Amino acid sequence: MSEIKQPRLKTTASAQTGLTQDDVVYGHIFDAILEQRLPSNTKLNEEALGEIFGVSRTIIRRALLRLSVEKIVNIRPNRGAIVASPSVEEAKQILKAREVLELAITELAVEHATSEQIESLRQLIIEEHQAFEQGDLGRGIRLSCEFHIRLGDMANNSPLLSFQRSIVSQTSLVIALYEAGSRSQCSFEEHNSLLNAIESGDKTRVLNLVKTHLEHIKSKLVLDEEATTKDLHTVFSDIMTKKQPIISNR
Repeated sequence: MSEIKQPRLKTTASAQTGLTQDDVVYGHIFDAILEQRLPSNTKLNEEALGEIFGVSRTIIRRALLRLSVEKIVNIRPNRGAIVASPSVEEAKQILKAREVLELAITELAVEHATSEQIESLRQLIIEEHQAFEQGDLGRGIRLSCEFHIRLGDMANNSPLLSFQRSIVSQTSLVIALYEAGSRSQCSFEEHNSLLNAIESGDKTRVLNLVKTHLEHIKSKLVLDEEATTKDLHTVFSDIMTKKQPIISNR
């Protein structure tokens, strides 16, 4: 289990107009999880976080509680908080929930997206592509996640946006845990095509593109329960079939 590194950043709510200290701390931890800089099972030590952000442990606790509601942090009684670590079964459930949610969101986005939102999201896609091109993986991952969160904003439905923030961050944890080989990212071309379809008002194409896009994400993951099992009967199944002792009594 990894620990929080030594303090590198100190900030207060006054640095960002209109945000409380809770908002600032929550935002930084949320972004770090999105960017996969805080891996699953990382211990979120209240004292260390308080020193990093220059706030009280009460503020830290409130931010961690908010993150726990979104299922990306687990608060363990008497043992503190850690970054969530979805099991294989939980990962499958998260991906299914993501599919159902994003199909609903993008369908609504076709109806409600404004030209300003379209243009803002198009600029985000450019920045996402540039980040990956420049080798800034963390920023690229965060912008890729932000693209999908902004789709929730386009839907003009606050509850769906709240769910989308949670499920996108949970998906980032799933990808970090279960992606095969080297890390990859959402396709720049797929994001661009999806945005174009939303702008054109073609619901059928939008829904097809969402399904394809999410299927590509899922295809890069290794979610094989057999491969992750630690059951001793399975590990030693070849010996069990022989039905004879390995060491005879002498």
